Amino acid sequence: MNRKWLVLLLMMIGTTFTSGCWDKKELNEIAIVSAMGIDKDKEGKLVGTFQIINPGNVAGALQGGGGTNPAISVYRATGNNVLGLDSIASTKISRDMYFAHANLIVIGEEIAKEEGIYAIFDAFERSPEFRATSRIVIARGVKARDIVETLTAIDKVSAEKVIRTIESSEKQQGRSISVNLQEVIKNLVSTGKEPIISGFTVKGNTDKEDKMENTQTSDIEANPTTAGIGVFKDGKLIDWLDGNKAIGSMWVLDRIAHTNLNIDWNDKKDAITYQVKRQKTNVAAKMKNGKPKMLIKVLVEGDIREANVPVNLNSPHVLIDIEKKLAKDLKKEMEDAIVRAQKNKSDIFGFGEIMHESHPKEWKKIEKDWDDVSFAKLEVDVQVETFIRRTGLRNKPYLSNLKKSDQ
Repeated sequence: MNRKWLVLLLMMIGTTFTSGCWDKKELNEIAIVSAMGIDKDKEGKLVGTFQIINPGNVAGALQGGGGTNPAISVYRATGNNVLGLDSIASTKISRDMYFAHANLIVIGEEIAKEEGIYAIFDAFERSPEFRATSRIVIARGVKARDIVETLTAIDKVSAEKVIRTIESSEKQQGRSISVNLQEVIKNLVSTGKEPIISGFTVKGNTDKEDKMENTQTSDIEANPTTAGIGVFKDGKLIDWLDGNKAIGSMWVLDRIAHTNLNIDWNDKKDAITYQVKRQKTNVAAKMKNGKPKMLIKVLVEGDIREANVPVNLNSPHVLIDIEKKLAKDLKKEMEDAIVRAQKNKSDIFGFGEIMHESHPKEWKKIEKDWDDVSFAKLEVDVQVETFIRRTGLRNKPYLSNLKKSDQ
């Protein structure tokens, strides 16, 4: 009995020293920032664009009410540093700016090329509010503010539109890469890997991107879209990877989940479509005659999903020829991407990190000049194996029968 009273007494004493939510803020007291864009003006100052969520308008849109008011509001501020932008913008808003839900940071191409991203990311990393998982994109060919202020139709908060588009493009096409604040900072300070960041732009009538009528037509006049992959070296943007070079890089990085590969057949371009179902890229470092060498092995499994030429998919010999053609084309894409990175002297693939892990003693000797010397002349052996698991419901395309009937 005495023990029960003692426990009760301790609980009462404990509640006396419990502080409670002393720093709480009500929802009607804060402005939730969903995205932030950073540009540079003609005088060389930073221009910050803050995308603020309008909670009532977002809720109404999600409930199917549509509405005539935008789901976001945009505020701008000009200053000499990132922290100053926050302070200046706060004077224009009736609420405290809240960055814990800021999922997107857009950096202007001009800043990324001329000044680099070291100073900008230092401010974000030190902030107790900014998430380490916030996505990063580079505004390519447009200002960062153009992306932040764009109104979109399906995703009412355009920051979500940008994030989902990048994620989808990465998995299904390999033309972009979804990276967050933590990943970029990790690669910035690494001597064995340089960061890459997706580009984003606004296509169409850019005079309409911040108007509500842009979301009220079936044909969107101004649409944010992916625009390649930006390559960095020493914190500065030095190159853009587009098309097959971007795709090849993503294969090396093992970032592609599902995609379609097209090959030419019987002198017809993109005649056969192969859909990747499973794939795995393994990269290993070796020493050859005292020099580093990288070995890349790629295993791909998939299905034939389209054949626009007469081809007998019942024949094992034909399937083997298709597999060889797929492997050859994919190998070339990867090798071209590696050559491009070596010309840039920027190890975007993390070969240096793999070398460090597997050969630490040798790495110490070449670490200092890795990008400019060892990586630029690195021997890379790419091996690709593709397997056709299924050919669909029809093994022999009906085009074969049509061709016979014509004859």
